[in-house]
Amino acid sequence: MRPEALNPLFAEVTTLEGVGPKLMKPLEKLGLTRVKDVAYHLPERFVSRQAIADLDAGSEGEQVIIALTAIEHRTPRAGSRGPYRVLAQDAIGNVCALTWFGKAAYSAKKLVPVGEKRWIAGRLDRYGDMLQIVHPDHIEAESAANMGRLSEPVYRLSDGLTQPRIADFVRQSLTRLPALPEWIEPGQLERAGWPAWADALRLGHETTDAKALDRLAYDELLANSLALLLVKAEGRRRKGQALAGDGRLRAKLQLPFALTGAQARSIGEIAGDMAQEAPMLRLLQGDVGAGKTVVALNAMLIAVESGKQAALLAPTEILARQHFETLRKMLGPTGVEIALLTGRAKGRERESILMGLMDGSIQMLVGTHAIFQDTVNYRDLGLVVIDEQHRFGVAQRLALAAKGRRAPHTLAMTATPIPRSLTLAQYGEMDVSRLDELPPGRQAIDTRVVPQERMDEVVAGVERHLASGQQAYWVCPMVREIDGVPDLADIAAAEARYAALKERFGDAVVLVHGQLRPEVKDAAMERFASGAARLLVATTVIEVGVDVPSATLMVIEQAERFGLAQLHQLRGRVGRGAEKSTCLLLRGSALSETGRARLALMRETQDGFRIAEEDLALRGGGELLGTRQSGEAAFRIANLEQMQRLLPIAHGDARLLMERDGGLTSPRGEAARLLLYLFERDWGVQLLRGG
Repeated sequence: MRPEALNPLFAEVTTLEGVGPKLMKPLEKLGLTRVKDVAYHLPERFVSRQAIADLDAGSEGEQVIIALTAIEHRTPRAGSRGPYRVLAQDAIGNVCALTWFGKAAYSAKKLVPVGEKRWIAGRLDRYGDMLQIVHPDHIEAESAANMGRLSEPVYRLSDGLTQPRIADFVRQSLTRLPALPEWIEPGQLERAGWPAWADALRLGHETTDAKALDRLAYDELLANSLALLLVKAEGRRRKGQALAGDGRLRAKLQLPFALTGAQARSIGEIAGDMAQEAPMLRLLQGDVGAGKTVVALNAMLIAVESGKQAALLAPTEILARQHFETLRKMLGPTGVEIALLTGRAKGRERESILMGLMDGSIQMLVGTHAIFQDTVNYRDLGLVVIDEQHRFGVAQRLALAAKGRRAPHTLAMTATPIPRSLTLAQYGEMDVSRLDELPPGRQAIDTRVVPQERMDEVVAGVERHLASGQQAYWVCPMVREIDGVPDLADIAAAEARYAALKERFGDAVVLVHGQLRPEVKDAAMERFASGAARLLVATTVIEVGVDVPSATLMVIEQAERFGLAQLHQLRGRVGRGAEKSTCLLLRGSALSETGRARLALMRETQDGFRIAEEDLALRGGGELLGTRQSGEAAFRIANLEQMQRLLPIAHGDARLLMERDGGLTSPRGEAARLLLYLFERDWGVQLLRGG
């Protein structure tokens, strides 16, 4: 049960003054559902605004405060996604557009009535021939002449929220911070010169104080490290089942290739773990195409040879079906009974699978979340394999263990190479096996960087490629175009590219992106996988798990807008068959130094582990580990630079607390319990005996 001291922070966000039903949805979009979430909603940046007398005194890209008078409201035509614009003029007659998109436009008429002067604060930009301020941060009727230069936090918003609103909610949340005991080791606190927890949180909203921000990041990393150590300790304590296998089924496998050294080493590590009574908790980390499936199959066969069942969990139905077909073919000579269970299985088909699992006649099962529903019971589950494991949190991984008579062994897999320095953060409770070499004979993918101006040549090349009977992918950074936003107007959108390519290639083209209904997305993917469609236009939704051997061309539009790890995953969708594959990285004309370095590295290497390390170095501390190319936002506060610098210290401190300082029963341990609940790593606390 959560400690009472934290109750004020876990109160619903509706307990803050000014939060009603209307604001609940935009707050939920930002993940701000409780007072704690608002208190930790740190500014994206701080801005200094210059008060200017007229538009001539301002510069494009500058944050300004200026008096403007509305002269005309321009509403978008019915049914269009265009912006709502208010034309306004300054004291000497220069005109500027105040621009709103989406629901935020509803308040424009009330905020800037025609003929009345308002003080506007925001970023001055240009769209076409006209200056504009998109989504002004402040609109005031009173004079702002006394404001001079104004420095203020800028928060991430969603439709319906404004900067003043969110700043007010933050102020209220900070008045509710309880007095909490210190959980950081005193020596570390003194060495780093960090403020107390509540002071650090207040400073985080007022300044860019590095010590305050480091303190908050360290708290998050310490909570995570401590929880993962508790998971690992619990795993060692629980009673599992030693599974050695006798090799009879593995000997029958007729693989058309020899195992790589990395595969053989990983299989040995897994077999060693499974032969112990303590349940295995191991991560198999492989590069794109490194052969994780064969390693997983060997582990599953060890379970079946030992008289147990094995289950493989995939995050999507498409991926589950691919795994099922691959494993079924490989298992042919062994006679092992394998089944597929997804949400689509109904009636007699589903009943038959459930009966087979209960009586043990089905020895292996592949599926989506459906395989761990309450109604699914196994005769004796010995091994769980979780593919693309970053889609599942630690708490979910723990829940899976409850399905066996005794705790089953767990093998998690990911095709997203992670820098060694960050493996500790995401998988600190697991032992790690790395597949760091590709199978012999796998052809290198011919990777070329092509300027966007040669688009006509690229489309003609795609036409020749499709005419030869092969298939291709075309990836765009966005789903649809957004007019009038300077940063977004030029980004290639999948829907527009699909429309243009469909005009040329007809029904041979299909479209897939994350905003489509699942059944529409699945149908398009199945058409492409079966060969009925020849060209798949998509967003990054296809970056993991799509396996179509006859697709040998990948076109990535505006490749400079993708992270290196994403580019590597997308390129890995081709090069899966016998034919030589090509990846075309289309680049825009405005290429930053970082963008240039990324594309040069993609041309130079196909080593995912090297790419992951270089990606980390190029991105530095500017991006979180989380829109996170892999999909699970485990850290809200700590950025990459802080994780590299502070995570080893936090991990050492957590170990010290558990091994020397009396665990969670000591005075500091009691404070650390509060920390675990504060960062909602309380599944770690619940693992403690009597916890």
